[in-house]
Amino acid sequence: MTSAGPRPTPSDPQGIANGISSPLEPHSAYRGSDWTPERLMFHQNLESFAERVGLVVGLQSNGKMSQEQAYDEIRRIWNDLKESKDTLLDLPEQG
Repeated sequence: MTSAGPRPTPSDPQGIANGISSPLEPHSAYRGSDWTPERLMFHQNLESFAERVGLVVGLQSNGKMSQEQAYDEIRRIWNDLKESKDTLLDLPEQG
């Protein structure tokens, strides 16, 4: 019997040593000098966008989705990212 993949252990309950992480955790740290909570949130949204595009491309490559469906889905998640940018980064200057 083979394992389905790395699993959490009692000494590593979150499975971090095995490469398991929560989808809510960022993949990398935001290192911009202009750090704000909004920029961190947008960074996480950008990472999510990239991950989702990769999944769509994989589905299309394996014949689970047509090219037209893939294009429509990527366009939809692009619009979500654009709306996120408009909401989080295009804030009026306070002063």
